[in-house]
Amino acid sequence: MNQPEQTNTTWLFEITPKNKFFSLNLKEVWQYRDLLMLFVKRDVVTVYKQTVLGPLWYLIQPLFTSVTFTIVFNNLAGISTGNVPPFLFNLASITVWNYFSTCLSGTSNTFGNNAGIFGKVYFPRIIAPLTTVISNLVKLVIQLLIFLGFFVYFYKDGAAISFNKWTFFLPFVILIMGVLGLGLGMIISSMVTKYRDLMYLIGFGVQLLMYISGVFYPMSLIASKMPKYAWIIVYNPVAYIIETSRFMLLSVGELPFAGMAYTTIVTIIIFLVGVLLFNRTEKRFIDTV
Repeated sequence: MNQPEQTNTTWLFEITPKNKFFSLNLKEVWQYRDLLMLFVKRDVVTVYKQTVLGPLWYLIQPLFTSVTFTIVFNNLAGISTGNVPPFLFNLASITVWNYFSTCLSGTSNTFGNNAGIFGKVYFPRIIAPLTTVISNLVKLVIQLLIFLGFFVYFYKDGAAISFNKWTFFLPFVILIMGVLGLGLGMIISSMVTKYRDLMYLIGFGVQLLMYISGVFYPMSLIASKMPKYAWIIVYNPVAYIIETSRFMLLSVGELPFAGMAYTTIVTIIIFLVGVLLFNRTEKRFIDTV
């Protein structure tokens, strides 16, 4: 009998189990960049599809929240924002906070939300949480433009507000926000596959985090009014992100150099832990989700 001829087959991609203790696999993510962009486009286009107001929710949510905070915390509770108009102070904070919170909430159930597609086709799983972080940038840019419009209005009205040389470093702060939200989201998502009830705590946890992150008050207020509980804010990296963003957008308060250095270190650690847990979970999540 004639033996069949053996041919050497060259594969474009080879899918093998990940044996590394830690792997970002950025090369593979880059190879799937077209898929990443398709997912981002899907999220941006469909997020408010079949809604009455559609993309107007990008505008309504921060404006209504800022008005509510101004009435409740500044007018009724008497929280002072110095020379900065309270509405603009709150709008700057809410704009920044919204990006972080949506990144965190959107990535917190990555495996559950994508179990169907994860079980049918292969692609780097980290693309799913990355999609959330990148697509939310579109929302952030729109809301920053809204903030800019009100900034110009109040500036012409004589408000003591201005940009400064540190405003050019706002993209770095946005990067830190995205990476921190991504890292925390991957940690929570990895835990949710085993403990389902954690999903019920995420909304409450994000809401609680907002109140201890200085979104509607300056960090100095807690230090002067409630020094006994100031450590809660001091050790909260999100608070420094909010405080730094307000300084860059309004020139209010002081730039917390030490606080941002601390936040950057904490963000890197959380992100690395998140990637580690995410890589471990993706090997076995299909059996538990």
